[in-house]
Formats: sequence, structure tokens, C-alpha cells
Amino acid sequence: MTSDTDRIYAEQRNIIERFSFDERVVSVFPDMISRSVPGYGTMIEMIGVLAARYARPGTNLYDLGCSLGAATLAMAALVPHRDCQVIAIDNSEAMLKRARQLIDEAAPALPVLLQNADVRNVSLENASVAVLNFTLQFLPLQDRDALIRKIAESLGAGDILVLSEKIRYEDADEDNLQQALHHAFKRNNGYSDLEISQKRTALENVLIAETLAEHEQRLRGAGFRQVHVWFRCFNFLSLVAVR
Repeated sequence: MTSDTDRIYAEQRNIIERFSFDERVVSVFPDMISRSVPGYGTMIEMIGVLAARYARPGTNLYDLGCSLGAATLAMAALVPHRDCQVIAIDNSEAMLKRARQLIDEAAPALPVLLQNADVRNVSLENASVAVLNFTLQFLPLQDRDALIRKIAESLGAGDILVLSEKIRYEDADEDNLQQALHHAFKRNNGYSDLEISQKRTALENVLIAETLAEHEQRLRGAGFRQVHVWFRCFNFLSLVAVR
């Protein structure tokens, strides 16, 4: 199943609405994220590798804020334990409808359960791997500590959380440089300055980025013993936190 080309912000708008994961975004999401997030394909593939290393037999693997299920499918393809299950959760019905089609087409070896819910309100049962792949950044700041604590409490010793986020840098010069490099990456992928500017406006106060230090402090405060940066490009990174 192919996706359309992302041209959502290609025309000048008088009013720019807050970004949301609606039907319009769903239809272009694979194109949008691959052209917007440097290294996204590598991150997805390596989430499968991490899950294969850390998943315990007979446990659940959670993809929290699964969107179209890319991380779900990566885990389902590589985890060797056939008695594991991937539970993919998202609050966008439009995303989950397309995710179900993509998962059915892929026919992964592991069973996949899709759940339409807010990740802040679900219980994690019998978990060994949890993934927040560009999900936490869309939650209000005041809700993030509780979610990370809940995930940590659901995991056993040696289990993992994979956390991928857009970040900001504490040093203003470095932050400006990394943002400029990210915008250059998007231009190189065909986005115009108008598209970049209008999407940035749409995401204002919707995607709230934090520093690496803030993420590390939250993870360690929740009880994760080790926190490792395993991927970073410009102002995007992915962490693996070990319980």
C-alpha cells in the first residue's frame, strides 16, 4: 500500500490550524515522516533489532503511539519468540484503520493487537519491551513523568524502553545550528521554505521538545538503571533505557 506525497502545507494559508493526526496526515504519513525525520528508516529497523535482543519469551511488546505500526512491524518481524505479542496503541482512529491494513498485508509472524486508546490511560501487562517512538513529545509536559514511571513499573529487571524524540539543545548556538541543519535536510527532500515554515507554526505548542538531560533525568528518576543514546542525527535522537 503506497502513500500520497505530502503537500499539506504547500499552499499559502491565512489560518494555520494546530497539527493533528487526522485523515489528511494519515494519507501522507509515510512520505511525511521519511522526508522530515533524518534516519527514520534506520531507527525503525533498529527498534526491531533492540526488541529481538531484549524481549523475553511469553511477554508483551508495547508500541505506544504506534501511528501506522512501523515499529510494531519491525518488532514482529525480528523477535524470535513466537509466544510474544505486540500491542500497538494509538488515540487516532484514522491511524489505526490504516495500520490494520498494513499489518494484515505484512502478515507478521507475531500476533499484533491494535488498541484505540490514550497511552496515558492504558495498563501495561507482562511487558518486556516498550517503545515511545516520537510519542512523548506530543504529550503535555505535566503528563510525561507519570507515563514514564508507569512504563518503568511495568517492566522487569533488564527490560527496556526505547524512547525516540526531537530534542532541543541547551546551548542556543548549537540549537540554532541543529535546527538549521534539519531544515536543510527537509529542503533537500523537496520541502519548500513555505512548507517548512507553515508546518513549524502548526506544530507550535503541539510538539514540545526537551533536552537530552531532561529526558535522562526523567528516565533515571523513574527507575531505569541505564540510559544510552543509540542514535542521533541533528535534533533527533533515540534512547534505550534499561530497567
